[in-house]
Amino acid sequence: MTSQQLDGFFKSLLDIESFSAIDPSSNGLQVDNDGGSIEKIAFGVDACLETFKQAALSGAGMLFVHHGLFWGAVQQVLGNHRRRLQFLLDHNLALYAVHLPLDQHPQWGNNASLAKLLGITEAEPFGLYHGRKIGYKGNLAEPLAIEDAVRRIGFMDRVPLGVYPFGVRENRTAAVISGGAANEVLQAIQEGVDLYVTGEMSHQVYHECLEGGINMIAGGHYATEIWGVRHIMEECADQLQIDVEFIDVFTGL
Repeated sequence: MTSQQLDGFFKSLLDIESFSAIDPSSNGLQVDNDGGSIEKIAFGVDACLETFKQAALSGAGMLFVHHGLFWGAVQQVLGNHRRRLQFLLDHNLALYAVHLPLDQHPQWGNNASLAKLLGITEAEPFGLYHGRKIGYKGNLAEPLAIEDAVRRIGFMDRVPLGVYPFGVRENRTAAVISGGAANEVLQAIQEGVDLYVTGEMSHQVYHECLEGGINMIAGGHYATEIWGVRHIMEECADQLQIDVEFIDVFTGL
């Protein structure tokens, strides 16, 4: 398939256009190839040189990522940014990025995936961000200790950044927003949620969690945002019958 055909396919899966007013990422095709056919797509979390190198070695003609190279503002082509772009062009590797639309998607998104892993039933939107709710919350199918929740969301059994057991022993409700959404725990406290799961913790909300009596897991920005990428990869393999590969460049953060 060509990059333009793949662009149409991804836009048919993900609600990319409706996020243009609030998402600083330039969602969609960020770097094109020379127009030739793409036989394999690599998938990863970050648009970085290490991911690019592994994608090229795998024989991929396109790399689909969650965190792209362009974030709205004009960026000078210098230093690492120049080297990254040069590598893509030298290796004829197209780059496709989807940020908030991949976090929010109710079926394949990072947050819906985390909600499913935890066993949230009848998930409803949660977590306002510039007027849109991008996370999910709901009742758990069964009471869940925080240690069990850690195991359920742990990709390759990797240790989370932090676990804060400041609430009930058995969680009956949970809310999730992947990535850097520590401050949104305040919304979870306000709504009476037992367990809040995100990627990163923030010093400024530690005592809010302690005094608010909520359990919180900071699973890692990277570790909470591999799920949407992998689900889209599976859809590509299933619907397009194209060769795919997940590039795991773990940051530990």
